Formats: sequence, C-alpha cells, structure tokens
Amino acid sequence: MMNKKDLKMRPVGNEYLEQYNALLRYVFQVTDQELSSVGWQEKEIIRAKFPTMQKADVIGWFDGDTLVSQVAVYPMRVKVFGKTYSMGGLTGVGTYPEYSNMGLMHKLLEQALKNMREKKQYICYLYPYSIPYYRRKGWELISDKISYEIKDYQLPKNHQVAGSVRRVKADGEELKETYARFAEHTHGAILRDELAWNEYWLWDRDDIMAAIYYNENEEPDGYIIYWIENEVFYIKDMIFNHEEARTGLWNFVSAHFSMIDRVEGSTYTDEPLAFLLEDASIKESISPYYMARIVDFPAFVADYPFKADGTEREWRFSMTDPIMECNQGSFLLKISKDGRGTAVKISEPCADSISIQTMTTMLMGYKRPDYLAKIGRIHAGGETIDMLEDAIEQQPPYISDYF
Repeated sequence: MMNKKDLKMRPVGNEYLEQYNALLRYVFQVTDQELSSVGWQEKEIIRAKFPTMQKADVIGWFDGDTLVSQVAVYPMRVKVFGKTYSMGGLTGVGTYPEYSNMGLMHKLLEQALKNMREKKQYICYLYPYSIPYYRRKGWELISDKISYEIKDYQLPKNHQVAGSVRRVKADGEELKETYARFAEHTHGAILRDELAWNEYWLWDRDDIMAAIYYNENEEPDGYIIYWIENEVFYIKDMIFNHEEARTGLWNFVSAHFSMIDRVEGSTYTDEPLAFLLEDASIKESISPYYMARIVDFPAFVADYPFKADGTEREWRFSMTDPIMECNQGSFLLKISKDGRGTAVKISEPCADSISIQTMTTMLMGYKRPDYLAKIGRIHAGGETIDMLEDAIEQQPPYISDYF
C-alpha cells in the first residue's frame, strides 16, 4: 500500500524535464505514432517544452526522486472587459494511476492557486480534460468552440471591400501584430507573448498557412489561419476587428472554390455562422471550450469594470469555494456610481448565496445573472438579479488558444 507520508511536494526543476514529459505522455496516452504523424520527434517535444517549463511555475509530488504527480502554471495576461489581468494558465496536469485517489492533485491545485494569489494572478484559465472534476475544484465553463462545415456551393458570394487580403508567413510578425490589435479590445482574449504563441502553434502542421486582411489605411484588421488537404479548406482560426475584414477574409476563402469541395473550421465566439450566410443550412456544432476560476474574489473585484449607472449598489451574500479560503464566507459587494467594485468579508449570515464557480462564469460574461438565478445557481431576490444584470457587461469570452 502506497503511503502518502513517503511522498514530498516541491517545485519541479528543469532537471526533471524528461520525467515531466513522460508523465504527460502517459496520462494523455500520446504515442510515438501520433507524434510522428504531426512531424514531431521525441527530442523536439522535449526541446519545445523546455523553454515553456522554464517560464512556468511547476510543482509536483515526488516518491524519492521520481515525479509522480504534477501541475504547471504559465504566467499569462488576459483582457476582461477592457481591463488587463495577470492570469495563471493551468496545464500539464497529471498523476500516475497507482498514485491516484490519494488527494495529491487536490493539494497541488491548492498550492498552485496560493502561488497564483501571491503573484497577483487573480484569474486562472484551463482547458479541461474532465469538466466535472474541475467544477468540483472551483472552475467553471466560460467559453465555447463552434465547429462548422460549409459545402463549396454554400460559400458566400464575393462582396466588394475597400481593403485587400495578402498571404503571409504563419510565424511572422505581421500575424502577431494583427492578433495584438484584435486582442486589445476583445473580452477574454489572451494577450499572447512568445510563450503563448509557442503553445498556440505547438501541435500544428508544418504546411499551415495564413493571410491577413489589410484595411484601406493598410492596417491589419483580421487574419485567417488555414491549410488545404484532400480538397478540404480547413480553418484553424479567423479573427476580424470589423465586418468589412470578415467579408474580405470570406472573399479569400471563396476564391478557392475551384480547388475544394468543402470548408471545415472553428470559431470561438457566441455567434453561429449560419445566419451570416445566404445559404444558412450548414452544419454547426457547439462544444464547451475553456474553464476559469477566480483565484481571489476581493482582489479580482477591485479591478473589475462594472457598468457605471450613476447610483451606488450593494449586495450581501455568502459564497462557497472548495479550495480557497479567501473566497469563503459572507461578503458585502459595493459598486460605486462609476462602476468600481469593492468586496469585503462580513460576519453576519446572508440569505443570498452563490458559489465561486457561478461567480466566475457570471463576471466573465459567459452566463447571465437572470439565467443563473433561473437554474438555481444564484439564490437572490429579483431586485438583486436586476441590479447584477445592469452592472455586468454582456459578452462571452473569446479564447482561441490551446495550452
């Protein structure tokens, strides 16, 4: 019988890189065949993960000198309704099966969240391998991915636009500049540094292509990242700042009409594509994508841009959090006339209640207060729900990253 007392939790240094990768590969069952099918060799994976691991906060449980359970946190930044937050990007999560059900991961997540709090990373994103598991630990869904399939004859007709589309190197600076312009005013978007871009490309093919829409002032207003294979035009991602850029990029896709018989792609907004197409009878499927959790509620709220409405508003409620003590108990949330929030702990019991999961998805704009109250995720009176509806911006997050 394995004894938890024999295990030690500590930071994972670069000397454990091979063990870190071996554990990831075991947990996610990545085979040599799969790696070689995307043109990767074992050493390349280790090389690609090496700079990433150097920048990450990695902690693990050790049995002697053997790494048996681990999590990694990337230092990242995100836009939340125009405000820039430091964000902890949780990844590299795994435990060998013979060490499972010992509470190791719970302790690692607790430590990772405490570290994030110390580093003022008051929000944490992750791509979930198990939604129920992370929900139990305080995370909640905040974004969707919509996959679509368009037959060649359903492609939009060419519409005149003032700008033009030019193909560029997929790993070039122009693409990064285009994304930076887009992310700066896009709620939920990760402000990509070199680390985030490396992760974004990590599992992509060598023959991936990109094209940028430049507006009439020669400013990059959108891009498409794609590849063509077996007469299918695959779209990894398409972003645009204005409707004209969207039209220009679809003109570019439609220009491939004679080479392809369908387009398959993904979009990360809450806006299905069908309505925008003349022939709207396309196939679309929606699936949950990223999860998030507020790490430190009072600190998160202090920077959060509530909507100003000229009146002072307040809400007394109790909140639950399965891990972080700073988010447990009764709170008084005050929102000033100009939309500045403060949350302080109070000692009196409160009739209204909410969980950290629900608070996260509500403040991130993924689900509305009205809906959350209707399904029993917020317990509060109608006036309070109306106040929250008015105070919180309406826009689900856009996250097209993968880490």
